[in-house]
Amino acid sequence: MAEFGTSTEARPSLELLDRLADEVGRVFHGKRSVIQLAVAALLARGHILFEDVPGVGKTTLAHALAHALGLTFRRVQFTSDLLPSDVLGVSVYHPASGTFEVRHGPIFTQVLLADEINRAPPRTQSGLLQAMQEGTITIDDQTAALPRPFLVLATQNPLEHYGTYPLPESQLDRFLMRLTIGYPEADAERRILLDSRALEPGFDRIQTVLGPDEVLRLQDAVDNVRADEALVDYLMEIVQRTRESALFRLGVSPRGSVALFRAARAYAMTRGRDYLVPDDIRDVVVPCLAHRLLPAGMAAATLDAHEQAASLLRTILDEVEVPV
Repeated sequence: MAEFGTSTEARPSLELLDRLADEVGRVFHGKRSVIQLAVAALLARGHILFEDVPGVGKTTLAHALAHALGLTFRRVQFTSDLLPSDVLGVSVYHPASGTFEVRHGPIFTQVLLADEINRAPPRTQSGLLQAMQEGTITIDDQTAALPRPFLVLATQNPLEHYGTYPLPESQLDRFLMRLTIGYPEADAERRILLDSRALEPGFDRIQTVLGPDEVLRLQDAVDNVRADEALVDYLMEIVQRTRESALFRLGVSPRGSVALFRAARAYAMTRGRDYLVPDDIRDVVVPCLAHRLLPAGMAAATLDAHEQAASLLRTILDEVEVPV
């Protein structure tokens, strides 16, 4: 199935998304592909887990993306003593009136940066499940809707073990993508060294490209990206192999296959197309699925398990016939 170029209808969106990536690139140097994947996750209404070694720009990328989106933004530093109420909010009793008042926590924002999410205990981590899946939270017996769009950007260091609580499979499954940044190329690192403000990125340099209404419009447009039945079968074959292979203790769930399909369509939009091609699926398979898989004989939520899952996925991609 050949790619015939940018569709006329998609060009305005492509220009917006290119501008968004350019603005983020003002402070986050040399990783255009990572920015593009992050934008695709946003368009797919998904949440992102940035996992990598310290100092490669995880928090900088999350900050820059939030600033360029023009959405309300809150950052929460996750720590071992953080309680669910510190994030969600709390119900306060007023003796004079005999009533309870709900005070909303920092999660009532459009972009939440959960910094070092694996430092919070499981009780606090689980407080995010409803918010990330349904866009609502419940305090006592009151359920409230979160602002739209709603996006969680979380960071964690996979090599730190002291004082951390690995994310369970149910929490990992709520993240559409798990992105690693890696070390910068030599040219990009040189630009960082020559940028006098590199250690203090100065997010005021970033211009707002989108706003809430524009983000929602682009998210809705993902549903209009056309997908040939042969490509749907191709995606399903990849997913099915993770379920049937003895190399995995845990294969991709239906939620994971839906996430992969939506992410691939969103990724097509970032490339200026309103139709899907095989490379759209191939490029997002590892970011969307590796963290949802558990290789046989390995413990969950470890760096080795994630790398092994990614390697096995690439093998599957090499084996499954690409539709033409």
